[in-house]
Amino acid sequence: MIEVKNLCKRYGDRLAVNELTFTVGPGVVTGFLGPNGAGKSTTMRMLVGLDKPTSGSATVNGRCYAEHRAPLQEIGAMLDARWVHPGRSAYSHLRAIAATTGIPKRRVDEVLGLVGLQEAAHRRAATFSLGMGQRLGIAAALLGDPGTVILDEPVNGLDPEGVVWIRNLVKNLAAEGRTVFLSSHLMSEMALTADHLVVIGRGRVVADVPLVEFTTLACGGDRVRVRSPHATTLAELLAAPDVTVGGSTGGTLDVTGLTAEQIGERAARAGLTLYELSPQRASLEDVFMELTQNCVEYHAVAGPPPARKAA
Repeated sequence: MIEVKNLCKRYGDRLAVNELTFTVGPGVVTGFLGPNGAGKSTTMRMLVGLDKPTSGSATVNGRCYAEHRAPLQEIGAMLDARWVHPGRSAYSHLRAIAATTGIPKRRVDEVLGLVGLQEAAHRRAATFSLGMGQRLGIAAALLGDPGTVILDEPVNGLDPEGVVWIRNLVKNLAAEGRTVFLSSHLMSEMALTADHLVVIGRGRVVADVPLVEFTTLACGGDRVRVRSPHATTLAELLAAPDVTVGGSTGGTLDVTGLTAEQIGERAARAGLTLYELSPQRASLEDVFMELTQNCVEYHAVAGPPPARKAA
């Protein structure tokens, strides 16, 4: 289990992580989301002892990383797959880690097979593609067969087959009872992979909820699109203090505060014809953008790029 309590990290005048508190339990895949500069990587670095907290604590199974007698067998992490020496082969890289941490030699071949790098085991890391480098980083994270796995942007550089592979891998790790904590900027992939989400902005927790509840955090909740030749009459029928009915262009209404079933029943009782009745649930990306819109360090200017000046 990962426990982060009142965690703070200051770099000079900049507070990168600000009183951060959350827990990551075993048996589920927990996604870690936030805009660039939100403090995700800094938090992960403190979890594995690469940065020291200014205050607060970041522990795994009740201890800081350095306090574990065999850290790699407790916590497997991939924060930057590019840290491999370019002159070493994948096998040599993993063998060196195993030899210095008491991990059996046979485990090197096991993890190379697990990540699909058997054929490239003796190639120099400098010749690896970005995706192959990611696979080697994941192999290193799993080398000690740890109970807790921390992965920062694990699908970065992977092709579609690789993305599906990592998705299934982390789900299987969680199903084995391990604690799985991963970050990603790909909202669509996180929606397919994670069971629980921790979202931070400017170093603070913005949301800490199961994935199935996340989309309910959108302002106004879920909407129902209704199309009817009697849109004006239907809008009047549905009006209530806790119901919002928007627009009637082309006979289409957007209704918040009622389910599709409730709308259909009321229309049926009034004898009103419906051409469409479809729930419009907010996507993970929609809710993420809404929750973090005030937590982004910089905003691009909307509109087309400036015109080129004539020579």
